[in-house]
Amino acid sequence: MAAERIFDDWPDRYDRWFETPIGRLVRAFEGELVLEMLAPRPGERILDVGCGTGIFTADILARGASVVGLDISLPMLRRAQRRAGTAPFAAVAGDMARLPMADSSFDRVASITAIEFFRDGAAAVAELFRVARPGAVIVVASLNRLSPWAERRKAQGQSGEKPIFRDAVFRSPAELLACAPVPGEARTAIHFLKDEDPERAGALEAQGRAERRETGAFVAVRWVKP
Repeated sequence: MAAERIFDDWPDRYDRWFETPIGRLVRAFEGELVLEMLAPRPGERILDVGCGTGIFTADILARGASVVGLDISLPMLRRAQRRAGTAPFAAVAGDMARLPMADSSFDRVASITAIEFFRDGAAAVAELFRVARPGAVIVVASLNRLSPWAERRKAQGQSGEKPIFRDAVFRSPAELLACAPVPGEARTAIHFLKDEDPERAGALEAQGRAERRETGAFVAVRWVKP
């Protein structure tokens, strides 16, 4: 199956999960961390690589930025376009490994849970740096190899339950930071299990962040292009 077809059946199940009680919490905590690290500003031109159905793109648009969303899956992009509505969003079909954008053309670049589908993480991150302007913030987020969530996804991929994760490469905070040639910052979120009681998950999240644990399921790293 072609790489782009792997994701074509996912828009509905992806969005449905984020509508469950625990999914809504995950969505809120992940979105909060992405916005803190990316810090989008009104009027900026931002690239969202692997934008999927536009769940995180919507947060960036709400900050007043214009967004170019790139994804390999047309069904995902169509969903993102509908979610954006009349906001300044442009959907582009393309591959993270070969971005169809000019050098130094974006004020900020984000890529949320896409890099795990690239074995050569450094090459993928190099493309993000290429299209970012000097001084631009680049944020990449992924499922954290150190978390039970990644262990579960890997097992589901190997068993065939969720083949989309069969060849996924989950990285630790240090491994994700090492994908770029410049120093960066790593932070994690989602310090609870997928089957956790939603009423208890908030307290566990606050504790995990306060203790700056590296085992949160969602790891985000931030670099600034020299």
